[in-house]
Amino acid sequence: MDRNIQKYMSFVKAVEYGSFTKAAERLHYSQSGISRMIGDLEKEWNIVLLERRKDGVRLTSEGMKLLPHAKNLVAEYEKLQMQVDELNGLQSGLIRIGTFSSVATHWLPNIIREFQKSYPQIEYELLLGDYSEIETWILDGRVDCGFLRLPAHPELDTIFLEQDQLMAILPENHPLKDCEKFPISALCTEPFLLLEKGGKAEISEIFESNGLVPDVRFTTWDDYAVMSMVESGLGISILPQLILKRVPYRIVAKELDVPAYRSIGLALRDKETASLAVKRFLDYLPYR
Repeated sequence: MDRNIQKYMSFVKAVEYGSFTKAAERLHYSQSGISRMIGDLEKEWNIVLLERRKDGVRLTSEGMKLLPHAKNLVAEYEKLQMQVDELNGLQSGLIRIGTFSSVATHWLPNIIREFQKSYPQIEYELLLGDYSEIETWILDGRVDCGFLRLPAHPELDTIFLEQDQLMAILPENHPLKDCEKFPISALCTEPFLLLEKGGKAEISEIFESNGLVPDVRFTTWDDYAVMSMVESGLGISILPQLILKRVPYRIVAKELDVPAYRSIGLALRDKETASLAVKRFLDYLPYR
């Protein structure tokens, strides 16, 4: 790799991760190597690009102006490398994926296992977040693609994957544990544990569309924390069926008498300009 490209990559990744150490891990360099390359850039340009702090690094105003140009150079190099890989067959590459916990737990291991049978040299970087965070990462180029709830931002290309039913979650000794379908109005008669973070909250939408106000006692984006609290009798909840495929808690899942779903999809900025590795990865998605 050209020495200047290495320097630009070091600069871009140091900003992205806010740390020389994390950038070094991602680029497979030493921390001192990253620091030296960015120092070389600063000497060549006679500009201080980054403030070195105890808690990491931060862009200077000069660095902020130059970062977009460095990003463009790195992106163009990566496109060139991808074209070379395509001409030689897909022998290497990196796929950066944004995902939420249920997909990371129940889909991605199988997808990646099958993909690796054909493309064993591909590397992966997984970032776990909520729908809004994942959408932002895709738009900002932090990840190549991401699993999220549809509909997504209009600038993104999306692929629908599955309708995931939302289920009422009860402790094993709940009085309604044997009901055929759980009455949605009963969700408001006892403490409710809300799985939610940031925007795009499908569970709150269920209550709003039915004119109901739950007694929310706890809010989190951790599916397993909700299950544990329901098991302990601290309340009831709603969870997507996907996360309930392997449940390590003594809880009961019931369909709602007013069915509710979330649409799961994969999004990326532009399918046409995606890397060859990402395009091949799309072929291994479930339920397409």
